[in-house]
Order: sequence, then structure tokens, then C-alpha cells
Amino acid sequence: MNNVRVRFAPSPTGPLHIGGVRTALYNYLFAKKHNGTFVLRIEDTDQTRYVANAEKYIVDAMEWCGIPFDEAPGKNEKFGPYRQSERKEIYKQYADQLIESGHAYYAFDTAEELDAERKKAEANKEPFIYNHTTRENLNNSLTLSKEEVASKIAAGEKYVARFKMYDTDFENDILTASDLIRKDVSFKLFLLDDKVLYKSDGMPTYHLANIVDDHLMEISHVIRGEEWLPSLPLHIALYNALGWDAPEFAHLPLILKPVGKGKLSKRDGDKLGFPVFPLEYTNQKDGEVSRGYREDGYLPDAFINMLAMLGWNPGTDQEIFSLEELAKEFSLERVSKSGAKFSPEKTNWFNQQYLQQKSTTEVAALFSSILTEKGISSDSTYVETVIELVKERAVFVKDLWDLSDYFFANPTEFDAKASKKQWKETTSPLMLEVLAVLSSIEDFSSENIETILKEWITSKEIGFGKVMQPLRLSLVGALKGPHLFDIAAMIGKEATIQRIEYAIEKLG
Repeated sequence: MNNVRVRFAPSPTGPLHIGGVRTALYNYLFAKKHNGTFVLRIEDTDQTRYVANAEKYIVDAMEWCGIPFDEAPGKNEKFGPYRQSERKEIYKQYADQLIESGHAYYAFDTAEELDAERKKAEANKEPFIYNHTTRENLNNSLTLSKEEVASKIAAGEKYVARFKMYDTDFENDILTASDLIRKDVSFKLFLLDDKVLYKSDGMPTYHLANIVDDHLMEISHVIRGEEWLPSLPLHIALYNALGWDAPEFAHLPLILKPVGKGKLSKRDGDKLGFPVFPLEYTNQKDGEVSRGYREDGYLPDAFINMLAMLGWNPGTDQEIFSLEELAKEFSLERVSKSGAKFSPEKTNWFNQQYLQQKSTTEVAALFSSILTEKGISSDSTYVETVIELVKERAVFVKDLWDLSDYFFANPTEFDAKASKKQWKETTSPLMLEVLAVLSSIEDFSSENIETILKEWITSKEIGFGKVMQPLRLSLVGALKGPHLFDIAAMIGKEATIQRIEYAIEKLG
């Protein structure tokens, strides 16, 4: 584990899915565990799918998550540039090398020609694979003379460079590769095709670019999603063809839908009411806005803790980890081979745990922005006292308003169901008597109010519920909230009396 270097290499084609964030997180944790380097590389070779604001979104998302890069575009570019679109000449050099060594070849097949070959194979109920079984009958430099190839290129005909994959007619010929999560993985050689490495527009495909970059940037471990597992034999073959040592590979499990079948998608989030992106994202083409965990009120450390546990476990019952603790405990050996089912409920649980761990002062500071938006100015000590009373019921900071609005404004409406049940014909006269008792109290502390009012109720031989429930309804507007006399003491004598008078008028 000397000189560990890992990379997160997203394509700037849209918002970053939480699966991508988890890949970045696992790379980061692995690097920090081994005192290594965490690199951001932007893989923008597919210019047809490039989205202008996607790279900024990626950087902003990682910043919100608290996952810093050691090297990135514009930061410590030891092996720069770190955008593939700025490295085009580098890839051409290695594409030419592979052609010269016989490991790759030019292919001039048009889309129409390839489509005809596919239809021919379908008619024979066979799959069409561009490899040793078909390449000798197609329009490429293996079937053309050097002069014909040179003439086509000089004439500006479109071409690609394809990798010459293994030649085998035996179904039992197997390539076995090593994976740090899945151990030995095997591939049937006769099913492998001659992938395109380089296009006539001067841009490499992912396969060539990521191999060249990983080698030149001295990446020691490639930790990526399992969707790249089928590409592993090609990548190993490319390393061999270029005479390079391959890094170690680890392919992460998918994040699955809450129902457990299939990869988690934006559609699942839209349908079930949760985000699948770290930050809110606006599609520049159609203006569609996709929800983000940040905007939905999730705390970044809770979000990261949740993602870490989606596919990895520490081997203990512990579930709450700081980023530093995760880096200390993380290991690829404890990453699952099977997909991890996403749970919106568990995600909310993590957020609640982190919210409860925060100090009252921290939560009050977060809550103050909500009060400001509502035009409410309140003493910080008062706000912190309110937070202490309602905090344990909150999952999100935004929940605090619904849990505490009555501390900041007199209720103007009353819960209909509670009013019908608790406010009877005899209630208003009884509450007028309660008003008289409360008006006579000078020490309006919670404990004193409770003592005096309960003594009065006992002396009148009234059921406590006949007073307490209508009183709570008067002060809060609903049958919710912390200790009733704490509420009265907090809002003060004047507001308490005003609210009871309003309830009598409104409900009486």
C-alpha cells in the first residue's frame, strides 16, 4: 500500500447521481486510510453528451459533501491537465503505438455497413460481434492494403481505431482477472469484441483514455462501479499491449431501488418522493428541476454517513461515523459484492441522528435563517430555549418551524378534529375562569403556573383533561407540543391571556 493513488473520474454529462458520490467517497476513504492521494479527473471525451455546467456541479457537490480532492483541474496538477479534452494529443500517440504494434487497426466501416452485418447475423439467429470471427470480412486495415488505408485516410474518410482482441474459437477459453471485492472474475474470450479506442474526430473513447490517464497519473487502485466490470478484460489486455503494469481493480455494487430490484434512478426518486442527486439541478435544455439532498434539508455529514453504509459495513453494530472515523475503519474487503438497497426511511434516520447530536446553539443558528425568511426577529437565548423543548422530535431543521411556530406567533386557526372533540358547550365558561386564575399569577414561571392551576382544578373537582386540552388548544392551535406550562411561561402572561381570549371568541 505504498504510494496509494486513486481517482474519481466522472463524465460531465449531467447531475452527479448518489451512486457516483458513493464511488468518490469510497475512493477518498481508501486514499485517506492509506495516506494516499485522491484525484479528480474529468472524462469529457464524449463531446456529444457534454453539459456545460456539469463539471461545476460535480465540484460543488463534492465541496458540500466535505470530500476534498488532493489533485484536480486547477489544483496541484502534478500530472495535468486533468480534463481529458485537453489531453487529445497524448491519446493519439498511444493509439498510433497500438496500431504500429499490431494490437489495434483502422476500421472504415460505415454505420450502414455495420447495420447490414447485424441484420445478416440476426437472420441467422446469431449475435453480431466485431472480433476475430468477423473482422476479416469487414472494411478495415486488416483486409485492405497499406496503400488503400493511406488513400482512405488522405481522402478524409471517417475511421476508428479498434483494439484487436483475443483470437479464439473455443467457448471454454477463459480470462480470469482479480478484483479486490469480487476476488477472481472470469470472462469467456470468444464473447469479447474489438472495442473502438480512437475516433476520427480526434477524441479517444473511454477505454483508451482512462487506461492511458491511469498509467500516466500513476493510479495504483481503480475503484469504480460494477457497470465497468465487463470492460475489465479489455482494460487488462490494453495494459498488456502497452507493456504497462495494471493497477488493482475493485468494482463496487450497485445502489438498488427501495424495492430491491434494479438500479436506483431519478424516476424512482420522483415516484417515491426523495432526491437521487446531492444538489438541486436544473436541466439547461428543458428547465426541469431535480431535487437535491442539500436543498431538501439533509445535513452533509448525515448524507455521507448514509452513503458509506450503502454497500459497506464495519463488521460491528456501529452505524454513526464521522468522516475521519470512516477513513480509519474503511476497507474494500468489507464492501459487499451484491447490490445495496436504498432506504429513504434509513436516510431520514441518519439525518435525525446527526441533527440530535448537534448542540442547541448550532441548531438554533441553522433555524435562524428560517425565522429570518418568515420575518421573525427573536432573541437568540429565547430561540435556543425553544430548540431545547422541540429538538428531539425533528428530523430536519425545517421541521422545527412546524414544531415550534406557536412560540413565535399566536395561532389564528385551530385543529378542526381536536376542536370538535375538546371544545364543548361548557368549555368557554370554564376557560373564562381559567383566565381569571392565570391573570392573578404574578410569578409566571412554568412551575408556579402548574402548581396554582392544578390546585385550582383540584379544588373545583374538575377533570384535568377538561382544562388541560382546551388550554393547550388555545396556546398552540393543536394538541401538540412540549410541557404545557413550559409553553405558557415561554410566551409570557400577556400572550397566554390573549390566546385564551381568542380561542373563546373563535371556538366558543
